Amino acid sequence: MRRCSRCALPLPASSQVCAGCLRDSPLLQRCHAAVDYSPPWDGMVLRLKFHQQLAWANRMAQLLLQTPGVLESLQQASVILPVPLSAGRLRERGYNQALLLAKALCRQAPSGLVLAKVQPGYLQRLVDTPAQAGLDRAARLRNLRHAFALRPGLQAQDLGACPLLIDDVMTTGATLGAVAQLLQAQGTPAVQALVFARTPAPGQ
Repeated sequence: MRRCSRCALPLPASSQVCAGCLRDSPLLQRCHAAVDYSPPWDGMVLRLKFHQQLAWANRMAQLLLQTPGVLESLQQASVILPVPLSAGRLRERGYNQALLLAKALCRQAPSGLVLAKVQPGYLQRLVDTPAQAGLDRAARLRNLRHAFALRPGLQAQDLGACPLLIDDVMTTGATLGAVAQLLQAQGTPAVQALVFARTPAPGQ
């Protein structure tokens, strides 16, 4: 399946960038997704996320590594940043599924390909935002305003030229966009992202 190189939505075979990204110029330079967030893949995500079946992170990483563009993004990465959970959500769940996915990707990637390190402490989620399900992109962005911060004392050179964000699911892109905006405010010229699943746009 061909996907938009900026937001990972499915595209007709003749297109490279979707109309929305051409119009709105998203903050992510590249974004790759392995699958749509739909059966059976949504069940895989839910088992990892809510049922402590952590081995699914390995299978999700395998599928991502087979996705066009993913190896290139991993190779280009200056630092690998899993999208963080809030402290309260992390205590409740006991693990961050995005961090598990990031580690699995690096472990299973071809030897010597990934030079960047996974840095789970570089990004901080300051607040546990209200439930995002059912909200449009604008409402999600309002929820996420001031939700993320960089670790105190972190310098632009610690991020490098091309940070790579990792998350399990991308719904509207609001979360990844908020983090990319934070990184670009530090002078980062390019931010890329990898997600296992992408929620299709309405009507797709």
